[in-house]
Amino acid sequence: MSWTKRELIEQGFNEIGLAGYIFDLSPEQLQTALRQLDSMMAMWASKGIQLGYPVPVHPNDSQLDQDSFVPLTANEAVYLNIGVRIAPGFGKAAPQETRALAKMAYDTLLIQAATPRERQMPETMPRGAGQKPWRTIDNPFVSPPDENPLVAESNGQLTFIGD
Repeated sequence: MSWTKRELIEQGFNEIGLAGYIFDLSPEQLQTALRQLDSMMAMWASKGIQLGYPVPVHPNDSQLDQDSFVPLTANEAVYLNIGVRIAPGFGKAAPQETRALAKMAYDTLLIQAATPRERQMPETMPRGAGQKPWRTIDNPFVSPPDENPLVAESNGQLTFIGD
């Protein structure tokens, strides 16, 4: 199960030295941080970083105790970056280490989002110089992609039809 939005925000406050167990965070402060979290996640989604975060249509539609659906591998990037974002509003400067870690974590998410998806080459693509005619039965082009390499059997099992 993923963290709630409240847990991400509280961890962000903790990163800038405003931990909830020492400082009492008012509901207004939490709502302000929630709006910043929502806008940050919407901006990330527009850049191709799809984490499953439920971005609300209206700022008042978001709930603090709602599940964030952010995978555990991305939690650190989210709470470090929200900590850096909310720090100036509370008269704090985010520590240099926190800013550096937030940038590294964000860059990692960008790299994962930028990984090209695998796909089959079209049948109009030439095979290249390494493909000799006797290996391909005189066809200089890539074999057409298999439309359906998976077949569902009547018992519900999937069978892969491949080489």
